[in-house]
Amino acid sequence: MADGMGGHAHGEIASAMTVSAFTELDARLPQDLGDLDLAAEMTAALVDATDRLSRRAGEDPDTRGMGTTVVSLLLTGDQLALAHIGDSRIYRLRDGGLAQLTHDHTMVQQLVDQGQITAEEAAHHPRRSVLMRALSTDHAPEPDLDRIDIVEGDRFLLCSDGVTAVLDDAALLSELAADADPAEIVQRLIDLANEGGGPDNITAIVADVVELPEAADRTQEVTVAGAAAEITTPN
Repeated sequence: MADGMGGHAHGEIASAMTVSAFTELDARLPQDLGDLDLAAEMTAALVDATDRLSRRAGEDPDTRGMGTTVVSLLLTGDQLALAHIGDSRIYRLRDGGLAQLTHDHTMVQQLVDQGQITAEEAAHHPRRSVLMRALSTDHAPEPDLDRIDIVEGDRFLLCSDGVTAVLDDAALLSELAADADPAEIVQRLIDLANEGGGPDNITAIVADVVELPEAADRTQEVTVAGAAAEITTPN
């Protein structure tokens, strides 16, 4: 999931081109990932996306400075590989508890880390959306990378700050813990964020970890939404 940087030129193009690079990564990788270095593969996809943005900026000066956040999960056996840049987030619901798996790359989060302000103050800080890291035309990507063990019953949320600017962890936990399918929960999160003022783009993905029978067809149709589905993004 990629959220184009607000206030910058053509953030929707940056996010669409980034999603396109990851969609091609998914199509390129073999079904059995075996001993592949997934951190290297995801970093390569981010570098590919950066190169696409830079080429586009070279062709169209109006798009110079465009950028996007990125959160991505790649399934491999009983683990997920994670890549993260910016202030979009990944959460995991497990056994009734909610954990944030990403750390915001924002000026305000840096102030919290340094003990200069509290997390409560950060939630209402006027500069809470100022990014310290993003995927952009200006420099090589600097992602946080991780591997996460998964168990049946885990539920994951990938979302933009348009969700978390309105809904706190208690609200997210309440919605994610509901006995509903992922599509229903996504729509509920969008509705609640809009009811709370909808101050920014609102994007959410909810995915459940389920055990499939050995004979089950494990292929899935690729679903692309938002700007990535609406904008043609040449390499």
